[in-house]
Amino acid sequence: MSTQTLTKSQANTTVLSLIAAAVLGLGLVTLAGHVQAATLHDAAHDVRHATGFPCH
Repeated sequence: MSTQTLTKSQANTTVLSLIAAAVLGLGLVTLAGHVQAATLHDAAHDVRHATGFPCH
């Protein structure tokens, strides 16, 4: 029988990966949902409606 344990560096890597993914995801939602530049607005128009962000 073998026991697997996470080392401290593996646990830190997992936490940092989760934080990075959350920051990236929130950044994308913020960019697609709130930026009003014409090019970004046109590119994200359908995504805004699909996710419930008002855009006009």
